[in-house]
Amino acid sequence: MIRYQDFAKIDIRIGTIIQVRGFPQAIKPAWQLKIDFGEIGIKSSSAQLTDLYSPDDLLGKQVMAVVNFPVKQIANFFSECLVLGFPNKEGQVILAGADKQVPNGARLF
Repeated sequence: MIRYQDFAKIDIRIGTIIQVRGFPQAIKPAWQLKIDFGEIGIKSSSAQLTDLYSPDDLLGKQVMAVVNFPVKQIANFFSECLVLGFPNKEGQVILAGADKQVPNGARLF
């Protein structure tokens, strides 16, 4: 069990994907994403979502992400946030998000 204070350290926000690009340098198939988090700005992320999501599926979609991890270098790309999702029975990632539109940058609590 963790305390609420531990959970509160994780900054989970919602943002809108504004750009999707291929990532051929990634070891596992992935997309390079630019996500608009409103007041905290635009952040980049690498996400292994190619099995179930095309660029057209992702563009304009709101997603949840952890925005206070250190930057992580993946090949020649710097990932600034961790997009959240759940694996289905086949291990493919299903994105986590809100079931209604919310302002970019809204924090999960």
